[in-house]
Amino acid sequence: MHRMSPFLLLDYAAESNFAPSEYARGVGAHPHKGFETVTIAIKGAVEHHDSAGNHGVIYPGDVQWMTAGSGLLHKEYHEKEFSRNGGSFEMIQLWVNLPARFKKEAPHYQSIKADQIGVYELPDNGGTVKVIAGSWHDVQGPAKTYTPINLFQVDMNEGGIFNGTVEEGHTLSVLVMEGETTMQGKRIEPQSLVVFETSGTVFSIRADSKARLLFMSGEPLNEPIASYGPFVMNTQAELMETFEEFREGKFGELN
Repeated sequence: MHRMSPFLLLDYAAESNFAPSEYARGVGAHPHKGFETVTIAIKGAVEHHDSAGNHGVIYPGDVQWMTAGSGLLHKEYHEKEFSRNGGSFEMIQLWVNLPARFKKEAPHYQSIKADQIGVYELPDNGGTVKVIAGSWHDVQGPAKTYTPINLFQVDMNEGGIFNGTVEEGHTLSVLVMEGETTMQGKRIEPQSLVVFETSGTVFSIRADSKARLLFMSGEPLNEPIASYGPFVMNTQAELMETFEEFREGKFGELN
């Protein structure tokens, strides 16, 4: 968690095919507190409800940025029409830590539609950079973040080049979803996670075949982490307090 701060967890659901179903597959009601979840839809559709009465659906190209903050219950599952028809499903969920001073923020969502995400064209028809958070050249991402973060989906054509710099001391990781790439002169296979050293600022990525990447960089929080399951706090005392809040029903109710 410290090595990739402010990012805590990355769950990549690689493409799979679901048969039609009258039952919506998914994850039932569960709590979160002290961090944010970022869900990126590549294929398929995901629906959610929470204990504050919020509800939404994300489709391919959309992003749901949920700030759990002071705590809530939510559930995520296949959207009704997708369940009924079946089809290809591919998603990413990323957990982003909140600084201590923001862990009691009221829970809220940023529902980011595909057409709200700015796109930078790589030189020489090299591909595109979809800027979800942060900025790349003159393209600003729509997501509002509590600390400096760059989060990009990079779709590269064969032979495309994606080079640049990150801030000194920031962490940088790249998830290779599809395609073969070369990073810092090393060949990277598909479905690999590459974690860069923090001692440098320059990165170099070349697509050896058509490729799709998730680029994550950010300013590390450099704060203690006390975590257990879906709770991420700074001290064990805060973690125990969170368990008490959950047991006492302070996160609300959700069937």
